[in-house]
Amino acid sequence: MRITNNMLINNMIKYIGNNLTRMDKFQAQLATGKKIQVPSDDPVVAARALKLRTDVAEIQQYQRNLKDARSWLEITESALSDMGDIFQRVRELIVGSDAIESPEDLQATRNEIEQLRTQLINLGNSAYAGRYIFTGFKTDQKLLDENGNFLVDVSNTEQIFYQIGLADSININVLGGDMFNGGADITPGDIGNPGKLIQDMNDLLQAFEDANYSDISSMAQRFSDNLDNVLRLRADVGARINRLDLTENRMLNDVTNFTRLMSENENVDMTETIMNLKNEENVYRASLAGGARIIMPSLVDFLR
Repeated sequence: MRITNNMLINNMIKYIGNNLTRMDKFQAQLATGKKIQVPSDDPVVAARALKLRTDVAEIQQYQRNLKDARSWLEITESALSDMGDIFQRVRELIVGSDAIESPEDLQATRNEIEQLRTQLINLGNSAYAGRYIFTGFKTDQKLLDENGNFLVDVSNTEQIFYQIGLADSININVLGGDMFNGGADITPGDIGNPGKLIQDMNDLLQAFEDANYSDISSMAQRFSDNLDNVLRLRADVGARINRLDLTENRMLNDVTNFTRLMSENENVDMTETIMNLKNEENVYRASLAGGARIIMPSLVDFLR
């Protein structure tokens, strides 16, 4: 086959272009720190990168759900703790009522119990981020009116679940009926009527109003039962918070592991990339030098 000068020049331009393309590839990798710039560079790496990024995004959403669930449960636990303090104080007032002699002291104790009742109603209407926490799915409605009567149907078993992992969810709410009726298996009180806790407070206030020491003393056990019910609910909420702690630790490990896998899949080895770039640069310079020798001679050079 006859090799012409034009063929040599065209081949030289093609090879120099190929060398420049390879050098540009390593320069882009060095600038971005990534193995590929477009999916066509390596479809396998691109597909794995998309899957890992999806996994990390899901874990990050689960982490946001965990934080929201924790905040809800912590608000619930705080409200239950305050209720426990209320019942503990009521028991102390009941026990101390035996030593009350003057009507003024009796009235003062009654006034304190009335304030505790008001605080109990306020705690029943506790909210998180504008959502009432004891009304099941009806988070836009208060549980109790100013008199302590139910504003929603408390016979429901509506449980709010948060997704905190793949096929893993947790119930974050305590039902107002379970709390204010003294237990899940006790269902007195519905819309327009007080639950057991409020009714006990009303009965105690009436006993102090009547100065009926016998009735006052007999109610000590009722408030002990109310305190036990609050402690039961607090224990349940505490167990759920502990579960969130364990899940949160697992999520942190998952994020670390998936981020490492993403790095191994997408990121370049800088040392190796610099070495490859220098090699391609040397090849490119050599091809330019060789091309100069091919282009330099002309017919005039041989006619001198």
